[in-house]
Amino acid sequence: MTETGWNDDELLDALRDALRTEREMPRTFVDAGKAAFVWRTIDAELAALTYDSAWESAEAAPVRSSESATLRALTFASDGWTIEIELTPTGVLGQLDPPESGTVSARGNSGELATAEIDDLGFFVLWPIPAEPYRLICTPSSGPTILTGWVTP
Repeated sequence: MTETGWNDDELLDALRDALRTEREMPRTFVDAGKAAFVWRTIDAELAALTYDSAWESAEAAPVRSSESATLRALTFASDGWTIEIELTPTGVLGQLDPPESGTVSARGNSGELATAEIDDLGFFVLWPIPAEPYRLICTPSSGPTILTGWVTP
């Protein structure tokens, strides 16, 4: 623990002051701050859902085993980029096309849920699978930020 130079009474006074200020903050100011935060990805390239294996009927989709029946495949496409993901019981497997390294994160209403590196082949794995609806934010090393539509587990 680092030395701050504060004694216990000074620290408690600072905490009381912070809590009092938080309670006095107008709700409209807090709401405006949250609304401004939403705009942080305004420059992101939006990737639309182009395929969802759930769209296929159960009769049309051949099933080899009970394990494969639990998988769901989704494809998102934007101008020049494709993100293919597979939802498994334990995580999200993904592929960025064209392949490029970078980072990917799953973000829900409660914040960042998982993050991972994208390897040189464009492959990534997010663990654990998010339990709430989320969007993927892919940031290739040389390309724009790509934001997918919402994924519901």
